[in-house]
Amino acid sequence: MDGFTPVSALAGGALIGTSAALFLLLNGCIAGISGILGGLLAPPSRETGWRIAFLAGLVLAPLAYAGMGGGLPPVTVDASFPLLVVAGLLVGFGARLGAGCTSGHGVCGIGRGSPRSMVATGTFMAVAILTVLVTRHLLGA
Repeated sequence: MDGFTPVSALAGGALIGTSAALFLLLNGCIAGISGILGGLLAPPSRETGWRIAFLAGLVLAPLAYAGMGGGLPPVTVDASFPLLVVAGLLVGFGARLGAGCTSGHGVCGIGRGSPRSMVATGTFMAVAILTVLVTRHLLGA
């Protein structure tokens, strides 16, 4: 929380909310990353192009920003590679089990007033809080 600024947080949230709303209004699709990526794992369809473009934008936009002089924040990962693999598999399993991820439920679902998304997001948050409590405070990792 060292670099938190309310103005940039508000601007970022407004951009995310606006883009998710526009995506739903203009395309009729929810901007949930796990659903977009999952759709690419199915046989090719007419939806393949926009899914690839959406995911490519997630990767290329920060690189374009850095290329224009914006710079990327330093990233440090304190976990081992095997732990990251296990964590990634657990997140993928959880997203599948919860019928969506934090972007689908937390941003898009709550914005639409979906009770299922409110429960899912509450569950995501509770598990995240519990994980931090156990790993950082009880185990001292």
